Amino acid sequence: MIEKPVITKECVKPLLETPFLNVADLQYAEGRHYYDATRHKLGEITATLTDEEFKAMTADAVTMTVIVKTPDEEPRLLLFYEYRYPTGRFLLSPPAGLMDPEDKNSDDPIRQTAVRELFEETGIRFGEKDSLHVISPVLFSSPGMTDECNAFVCAVVNLPDLSSLSQTHGQGSECFDGFSLLTRDEAREILRNGRDPYGNFFSIYTWGALMYFVSGMWE
Repeated sequence: MIEKPVITKECVKPLLETPFLNVADLQYAEGRHYYDATRHKLGEITATLTDEEFKAMTADAVTMTVIVKTPDEEPRLLLFYEYRYPTGRFLLSPPAGLMDPEDKNSDDPIRQTAVRELFEETGIRFGEKDSLHVISPVLFSSPGMTDECNAFVCAVVNLPDLSSLSQTHGQGSECFDGFSLLTRDEAREILRNGRDPYGNFFSIYTWGALMYFVSGMWE
């Protein structure tokens, strides 16, 4: 059996500390370095958690597969175009957002974050006849570079029409450019092409939302 590196808090050497992003050198052995870009405080890096702490960890953010049902229409997947600063362009994206401190202190952090972000990014108020379930409590984005992780959830919402959809409640640096409501056939076409209708690439979370929708696992 291969002996795994053990990374303790003493292994974490700060390289950059800012209010929004930190970079650490994980010196897991003499002369051995691995770099972690993280939203976490350097004393709370995932690599230093025990197995029990790791299995009980809370995600940094929530990403949603949002399926909209309206009268006389087949169910559609709700995505939108959001400006993604690291790529320098609008990308086809699902609703998502970071957990606020008050979310983490609530009885159901994932649900509270999802309901809040759903309204902020789409204008949809989650109702009594709507449903929400967790697909995965923690998914790592790119564990070769960061310990950032998202909970992945599915929300099925019932609307009388699409007039409530709005992108006017965005927070901070969020910048949106319209909705995309996809039928199953349209979602499959995007998956086949690996590009959106404008020929652009998209994130792994968009791919996950598309796959979950067309698979029918949400039904």
